Amino acid sequence: MGTSTATGRWRPVLHDTALWAALSAAGFYAYTDRAAPSLALDLLLPLSVLAVAVPGSRRRPGAAVFAANALCAAGLAATPPAASPYLLALAALAYLLGVRGTDTGRALLLLGTCVAVDLAVCAVLAVDAVYWFYVLTLVPLALLPPWLAGRHRQARLALVHGGWERARVLAEQQRSVAERAGLRERTRIAADVHDSLGHQLSLIALRAGALELSPTLSGQDRADLAGLRADVADAVGHLRETLTVLRADEDAPGTAPRGAFVDAPGTAPAAESVDALVRRAREAGVAAEVHREGEPPLRSPLITRTVHRVVQESLTNAVKHAPGAAVRIRLTHRDNRTTVRVTNSPPPEGASPSAPPASGGGHGLTALRERVQLVGGTLRTGPYGDGGYEVCAVLPDAVGGRRPSDGPYAPQGPFPPHGPYAPQEPDQDPGPLHGLADARRRTRRRFVVAFAVPAALGAVMLVSAALLAHQLTACVLRPADFAGLRTGRTSTELARVLPERQFPYVPDRVADDHPEPPGTVCAFYRSNGNLLEQVDIYRLCYADSRLVAKDVLPGTRRG
Repeated sequence: MGTSTATGRWRPVLHDTALWAALSAAGFYAYTDRAAPSLALDLLLPLSVLAVAVPGSRRRPGAAVFAANALCAAGLAATPPAASPYLLALAALAYLLGVRGTDTGRALLLLGTCVAVDLAVCAVLAVDAVYWFYVLTLVPLALLPPWLAGRHRQARLALVHGGWERARVLAEQQRSVAERAGLRERTRIAADVHDSLGHQLSLIALRAGALELSPTLSGQDRADLAGLRADVADAVGHLRETLTVLRADEDAPGTAPRGAFVDAPGTAPAAESVDALVRRAREAGVAAEVHREGEPPLRSPLITRTVHRVVQESLTNAVKHAPGAAVRIRLTHRDNRTTVRVTNSPPPEGASPSAPPASGGGHGLTALRERVQLVGGTLRTGPYGDGGYEVCAVLPDAVGGRRPSDGPYAPQGPFPPHGPYAPQEPDQDPGPLHGLADARRRTRRRFVVAFAVPAALGAVMLVSAALLAHQLTACVLRPADFAGLRTGRTSTELARVLPERQFPYVPDRVADDHPEPPGTVCAFYRSNGNLLEQVDIYRLCYADSRLVAKDVLPGTRRG
């Protein structure tokens, strides 16, 4: 426990240290590549800023991004101006801003402010056009796409967390619904106990009253019988009171599980047989038939009522979910077991499932499974055949007998435990799950839209950068070729060593410091292919198509 806690406490420190080392490597490489670097300004100061910004991004991600952008802007103020090696740090901290930040508006304002600061530095320092292009392309690319990727990561983590939280809530709701359904079914069992036990107690009281009138009994015997009759009457009264309390919740509106053949509490025929129930279903227009195998045993009244409930609930679900379908009921009595198998065919063409107005909670099979398990039986439900459904219950002939969970008379049939054909509650409401799926689809669409505009902007920037890079590299005159040029030669003779394009972006300050010789036409070329550094410019001046002067113009103002 202590070791895991210590590891968890040091993990952020290790992550921040590794990130700082990776980002500092680029700065150290740029430092070693400079001609006359300053240890304090070019290395120690930027690495110190990163050492504060990286861990600080956990609490102040916006300030960390601004600090990294300040390092990039400092590269523009260097002599000569240089592309900052800390663009990678800017991109990494912008990603962390997207992951850790919460306010989208403030984040976008911060990114825009960073670009505005860099543009202001370009304007104040009057840098060349190539650095304006650098600020308008590479800096936004280091800010916006990583931030969007971080936002995507943050939203995905939130969606996953919300999905698991939603699943937990749904599981708790399902568990609560199952518990309520079980309690309702226990109340119905209590009603059955009252109907059977109360009837027997009433008979005992009646027989005790008849014995009181027997002339062969003594006065003491009659007194004892009167006390017995009174005790039995009190027991029946207490049983009725207990049942009334248990039924209080079930009698509330919307709590009783009712269906096409589920009667309201207190109205179901106490001793209705399965044949009578099927006869009622036929009178209601249901094509139902009963088949029996074996001799009906002398069962417990509670088991008899459970058999009745299995058939009753199956008929109700068939009418609600497969109107017009044929229902087949098979009762098999064998080896102290009663197997109740109710199957319905697919609904006819054009028939649409619909619940009757009396339909209630929609958890009939959940309650039925609770009832069957309470009496020691098993219940399995699932698809049957080509579009049909089957309910199969195996019940002992006596309450408390061995549960028929295995053996030759265990429920059989196509009941896969998983997959699209797993047993389902017909009344289960998939609305919350569909709502979660819709939310995920909407989230994906929003992310597609959010990434489409930046992606298009990035594509335009990349194409522009590629065209600029081609222009700058196609106008490079190698120093050896420049040294071999001799004045007095014609432009035609020099064409074979000159680049295919001339350099079109000569800084105004360079042209002002080095005016062209009178009466000449000059061509300019870059001295090397470095795209983001100020390089020396070669100038070739012609008079009457002959080279009359060649000069090296410094890329930066000297002295």
